[in-house]
Amino acid sequence: MMQKLRALFLAAATVAAIVAIPAFLSSRVSAGDLNKPIPAPLSDPANRAASETVVLAGGCFWGQQAVFEHVKGVTRVVAGYSGGTKQTANYEDVAHQRSDHAEAVEITFDPKQVSFGQLLQVYFSVAHDPTQLNRQGPDRGASYRSEIFAATPAQLATAKAYIAQLEAARIFPARIVTKISALKGFYWAETEHQDYLVKNPNSSYIRTHDLPKLAALKQVWPQFWLENPVLLVQTRH
Repeated sequence: MMQKLRALFLAAATVAAIVAIPAFLSSRVSAGDLNKPIPAPLSDPANRAASETVVLAGGCFWGQQAVFEHVKGVTRVVAGYSGGTKQTANYEDVAHQRSDHAEAVEITFDPKQVSFGQLLQVYFSVAHDPTQLNRQGPDRGASYRSEIFAATPAQLATAKAYIAQLEAARIFPARIVTKISALKGFYWAETEHQDYLVKNPNSSYIRTHDLPKLAALKQVWPQFWLENPVLLVQTRH
């Protein structure tokens, strides 16, 4: 009970911090500061399954986890590593570019509430900058790359078609560099990295680079916004 109360308190503190962020978004779509919706995928096949999972990489997993924990229909988000081997699936090796891993998040969602294509809309707009090669914000290196690790052939096809659609429409001022790969493995990050933003809402890194993403999610995608995040501490079994 105390653990659940603590999680709710931390979530409330984070939401308060988001609301306190001043208006900072401009009036145009740009890869560095998105504040407008982007088109939905023209191809977004329905999935009748009760649950679906995908792994997305787009910079530091602290912010990625926080963003998708606030999306309606998402049931769990885990920070971790994908793209490399089990032996190098640790923060020390990944952060120092000693592995093939990217910092990533494993997103489990109910496809009847939110589709894979809708998650991609969030991913390509407010969650990260898909035009940055091997970097996001102050973070540099291949471990911070933009990459979709598709769990199914349908996800792979949808992601490829969506990138082609966005490129053809010239939504971004620069080329999308997001890689698309078949998911081969995902490894949980260490406990201290899970729900990091909620635990550390006053961190200078979080306030500068990640809380603005949540503010943008709430502004740009109000139909997807979930006020109380689905924290890992609440869903871990």
